[in-house]
Amino acid sequence: MTADELKELRELIGFLKDNKIGEFDLERGDLKVRIKFAGEQAQTAGVDLSQLTRMLAASVPTAPATVPGAAATVAAPSGPAGATEEEGLHTVKSPIVGTFYESSSPGAPAFVKPGDQVEVGQVLCIIEAMKLMNEIEADVAGEVVKGVAGNGQPVEYGQPLFVIKPR
Repeated sequence: MTADELKELRELIGFLKDNKIGEFDLERGDLKVRIKFAGEQAQTAGVDLSQLTRMLAASVPTAPATVPGAAATVAAPSGPAGATEEEGLHTVKSPIVGTFYESSSPGAPAFVKPGDQVEVGQVLCIIEAMKLMNEIEADVAGEVVKGVAGNGQPVEYGQPLFVIKPR
């Protein structure tokens, strides 16, 4: 790890501590980094997203660093989906960490359900992240085979949300 990379990691950890962010995940290419502060409650109020974005745009260290008060984990890239994913099916994955919602409000019908035909750009669900509602759209046209995520449940980056049989 270069001195610049270590400095950038320390700045990121300092930013997370200053803004009382208790847990942070980053995935870039084959690199996965998780920073979790022991005994901290995650808060999102007052976070300067532009500053965080600029910090993430910088290069990410390629090895874990020891920083007092934080646990950093770098995971190896996950293997191929393998036998669990059927040939010809497309999996729509979460582009962000947040809370999955199948409809626009409680009591409203779900955006899509198994058996529905969807078009590219059609809203499939909403993921709430940092009090922002992010519409997740279909990136292929076809039939929804199944919904994987549960309504109101937390989802991780890259977690499967829907399986679609493309046309």
